[in-house]
Amino acid sequence: MTKICVLGLGYIGLPTACMFATHGYDVIGVDIDQNVAESLDKGDVKIKEPELKALVQESLKSKKLIVKTKPGEADVFIICVPTPLNKGTDKADLSYVVNATESIVRYLKKGNLIILESTVPPRTTEDVLIPILEKSNLKARDDLYMAHCPERVLPGRIVKELIENDRIVGGIDRESAERAKELYKSFVKGDIYITDARTAEMVKLMENTYRDVNIALANEFAKISEKLGIDVWKAVKLANKHPRVEIHAPGPGVGGHCISVDPWFIVERAPEEAKLITMSRNINDSMPDHVFKIVENQIKGIRDPMITVFGVSYKKNVNDVRETPALRFIELVKEKYKFKIYDPHVKNFRYELTNLEDSVENSDCIVVLVDHDDFNLLDVEKISRVMRTKILVDTKNCLDHEKWGSSGFKVRILGVSKNG
Repeated sequence: MTKICVLGLGYIGLPTACMFATHGYDVIGVDIDQNVAESLDKGDVKIKEPELKALVQESLKSKKLIVKTKPGEADVFIICVPTPLNKGTDKADLSYVVNATESIVRYLKKGNLIILESTVPPRTTEDVLIPILEKSNLKARDDLYMAHCPERVLPGRIVKELIENDRIVGGIDRESAERAKELYKSFVKGDIYITDARTAEMVKLMENTYRDVNIALANEFAKISEKLGIDVWKAVKLANKHPRVEIHAPGPGVGGHCISVDPWFIVERAPEEAKLITMSRNINDSMPDHVFKIVENQIKGIRDPMITVFGVSYKKNVNDVRETPALRFIELVKEKYKFKIYDPHVKNFRYELTNLEDSVENSDCIVVLVDHDDFNLLDVEKISRVMRTKILVDTKNCLDHEKWGSSGFKVRILGVSKNG
């Protein structure tokens, strides 16, 4: 297996293609978006990720990576395309997976290994991919090897974690799993565990669902603490002193392509059984509305208030806005109030972004939705001088509240005040 075709050159597919290219394989990187393909072919990387640009440029320079808009013949096909939710149904949109799989049928030959990395509902490899691939007149298990190998990386650390993290490889049979494991061993330093495809699909969903449920619990604790006059942050910190307790941090909601999406894939397959998972998703999706109510209480009595949003990415120090809870909050705000947005990392967003100075001038309330490190480096006194009303709502408990308070700000923290 010396030639690999990677379908989808996004947050996972691009670094994966480069990993194989820099470890001796000839790689065809495929993205159906002509603009993406042309930019990457020039070494222009839009994804903001440590080490990635250098890795892409090294792969291209060596000619081990070739970027195209259509697949070609290969020994291994790796599918790394998105699996978003169908809006309004909370069910997986598998159209990208289906289209990518159909696009390689004409290039298949006996002995090919097909790996699905995209996160999918359980049984997708067996029930969706196999029937499509067998249109080639090649049979799964007899002629084709297939495996599901879900990604397990964190944005901001993708390149590092692709190498260091353990991997799960789920084959449709043992031989498929062994072949996939041998492939990933070329660059993965972590342990590689073999299982069946269905279990591997479920493992990925369980990992993200665990985090989503834990965050929902923390968010519920935050609401209760506000009602009872308790500082949830202090309470969580003390509760986590217990050796078997690890409560996550509350916040304004859950975003990203994994945690906010993947639990629904389990609900889709077992809606009657997934009651806790469904409730947790609904709690986390309700947090932007809760934050909006807090802000409304803080600005009560202010004529024609201006609200400034600090941070719209779904997590700190990245430019990724996929499924960001900030979008829901802003849509609530825009129905009633004027607003401005500042995010030092994000360059493209559905709503207009402004620089720091413009975002705070004549504003009445700053709402921190993301805990970017940059926000702790701000000149608070300078901001104070240009604000009309000095209100700070910190949903991430990430700022020096004493410093903001001494500059004249009324500070409200998610999960602390009972007056919101």
